[in-house]
Amino acid sequence: MLFLLKKYIGSLLMPLPLIILVSLIALLLLWFTRWQKTGKAILSLSWLALLLLSLQPIADKLLLPVEGKYIQRYEPDTTSGSTLIPDSTYIAPVKYIVVLGGGFTYNSQWAPSANLTSNSLPRVTEGIRLYHLNPGAKMIFTGGKGVNSISSAEVAAMVAQSMGIPVEDTIALKKPLDTEEEAAEVEKVVRQQSFILVTSANHMERSLKFFEQRGLHPIAGPANQLAVTTPLYPWEKYIPSSYYLSHTERAWYETLGSIWQTIKPANSDSKSEKPENSQHKSH
Repeated sequence: MLFLLKKYIGSLLMPLPLIILVSLIALLLLWFTRWQKTGKAILSLSWLALLLLSLQPIADKLLLPVEGKYIQRYEPDTTSGSTLIPDSTYIAPVKYIVVLGGGFTYNSQWAPSANLTSNSLPRVTEGIRLYHLNPGAKMIFTGGKGVNSISSAEVAAMVAQSMGIPVEDTIALKKPLDTEEEAAEVEKVVRQQSFILVTSANHMERSLKFFEQRGLHPIAGPANQLAVTTPLYPWEKYIPSSYYLSHTERAWYETLGSIWQTIKPANSDSKSEKPENSQHKSH
C-alpha cells in the first residue's frame, strides 16, 4: 500500500501533471469566480514555467547536479588517438554485474529490446559492455512484474540473452518492486563481494546509498547520462521540447526520491531499502 501511495503521489507531483493541475485551478478561477486577476496570474505563471522547464539550458542545468560526478564515464585514450577507454574503476575484475530495473512492458510479438522503455535499455546495454570487460561474471537483473505477465528482471535478462549473453550467466531477481527491495535481494546473492551496480546516472547516488546501508560494496556503473554539455544547434537549445521537459522531470523525480529516502519510515528490516520499477516509467 505504501508503495502504491508513493507512486501515485510522486506521479502527480511531476512537472507536467502539476502544471496542468495548477492551470486547471486558474481556469476555474477565471470561469466561475470573481478572482479574474488571480486566475490570469496563475495561468500565465504556469505556462511560463512549462516553457522554461522545456528549454535545454534550464532543464539540463537542473539535471547536472543530480547526475553529479556520474555524468562522465570515459576518458580519451591518448596512446591510440580518439579511442575511448573505460574509467580505471573497471580494471579490477568482478564476479557480479547488477543491472537495476526500470520502465518496461511485455509483448511477446515485439523485438525483445522494444519491451524495455525509457532508461531500462541503456542500463542493460551498459551492463553487457561491462560483462565483456569482466569475463566469467554473472549479470543480475532486478525488478518485479507489476501488472505484466513476466517481470522486469526476466525481460531484461531476455534482452541480454538475445544480445549474446549466455543464459547461465544471467540471474533474474523477480520479486523487488523498488530499489530498496532490490538491494535486499541482491545481498542474498553477492553477500560481501564487490560488484558493479548499473543504473541511470541520475539514479546512481540514491541507489548507492540503499546498497551501502546494507553493508554491501557496489562499484558505480552509471548509464543513460542525459544532461547535455556538448554543443547544440540554437533551435535545439531555445525551442521548447518534451524531450528536455523529461530531463526536468528526472531531476525533480530524483530530488523527491532523495527527500523520501531521508524521511521515510524505518523498515522492519533495519538494513532494508527500495528500487524503482514500474511499467512504462523511467526511474
